[in-house]
Amino acid sequence: MDIGDRRYTNAWLMDHDCSLQHGDFILHENGSWSASNGDEDVLEIIDGTGRIITRSFQNWHTHLAMILNRGMGEGLPLMEWLETAIFPVEKKLTKELVEIGTRAAAAEMIATGTTYACDMYFHTQTIGETLAETGVRATLCGPITDGLTPNFKSGSGDALRHVEGLITGTSPRPGRIDYGVGTHSVYVCDEEILLKGSDLAKRTGCTLQIHTSETRKEVADCHEATGMYPVEYLDSLDYFTDGTTVCAHCGWLTKKEMRILAGHGAHAVHCPTSNQKLGCGGTMSYPAMKEAEVDVRLGTDGSASNNSLDMRAEAKAASLVQKHDHWNARVLGPEETWQLATKGSNDWITWDLNDIRMSPIGKDGRRLLPNLLYSGGRVLDVFVDGEALRQDGITLTVDENSAREALNEAVIEYYAEL
Repeated sequence: MDIGDRRYTNAWLMDHDCSLQHGDFILHENGSWSASNGDEDVLEIIDGTGRIITRSFQNWHTHLAMILNRGMGEGLPLMEWLETAIFPVEKKLTKELVEIGTRAAAAEMIATGTTYACDMYFHTQTIGETLAETGVRATLCGPITDGLTPNFKSGSGDALRHVEGLITGTSPRPGRIDYGVGTHSVYVCDEEILLKGSDLAKRTGCTLQIHTSETRKEVADCHEATGMYPVEYLDSLDYFTDGTTVCAHCGWLTKKEMRILAGHGAHAVHCPTSNQKLGCGGTMSYPAMKEAEVDVRLGTDGSASNNSLDMRAEAKAASLVQKHDHWNARVLGPEETWQLATKGSNDWITWDLNDIRMSPIGKDGRRLLPNLLYSGGRVLDVFVDGEALRQDGITLTVDENSAREALNEAVIEYYAEL
């Protein structure tokens, strides 16, 4: 594994501020960059002609191994989809299946320019060990509800103890893989489980993740049972951690709930493609969340409900649905959308400017970002901490062909009837 600085010559570069530079650049191992004088000691010199260098995508809500379920239960609303297509097959999950699904998902992430995922799925230890081999970054929030999969008997408390062991133990790749707590939702987790998850997160300082206000029915059912909407209810339990709670979806929030999230420094994850595909009827109101000063991130959700882990496509969907829903073409323009999709990234990717979708680039490259966001492009290189995960359009840390074949074989063997 070769790690070090790399010099790109005659390339375009766009950092978080979305301003375009053209010339020779050093991409440093620590994630920074500088203009090149041409005489620096570097690991590699790359001809950047026909390349634009950008920060990588950050996917803040995934169920990576659910790539096993991609294309299942098409055309069903969320709860019917979960209860008839997803939950039944998840009873069959084994470590071997999760490993196969996770490796295939990592291959898709790398090929589409994503270097970080905030995941929530079963057999979390296996996910961590598999991702550690691929070089990507991840926060893996292990579900703590017993009985959702065969490996933890209902009511045993084994799931919670297992997740705590992962959080307090040794990472399979320190600095890239860490663990957190996954409390699925207010309709799956009772008050006791929610409080135990919150307590563990507070004691260890780890990430606490939950699906929040994804559907109108979820919101209505919670209000009927508690007299409060989901975020209000969670707040009444003192559920939230400070700055480390991840709330996926947030499609049906009141302004009071938005202020609650902002007050706790929670991350609200906009998953527009999944919400639209499952017919949730409501997506996050980005302008209202921004006004309330909520920290908003983007996520694909699992590829079972999205059919993709492509964050470039998710960023486009986020921009378009916000413009559409608010009757305002100025909402989430290219720069703000790109910054939302790459927020927090310390890694680099490069895109192929010879891809016809990237042309015309315009005077001074002014059309590069809109073309990339709304038209698409091909990822050539991916670097994490100076390590190349992909170069010249070939992924180095995952054998894509083997991952694809294993995925297809596993689905035929275990899910042939679906």
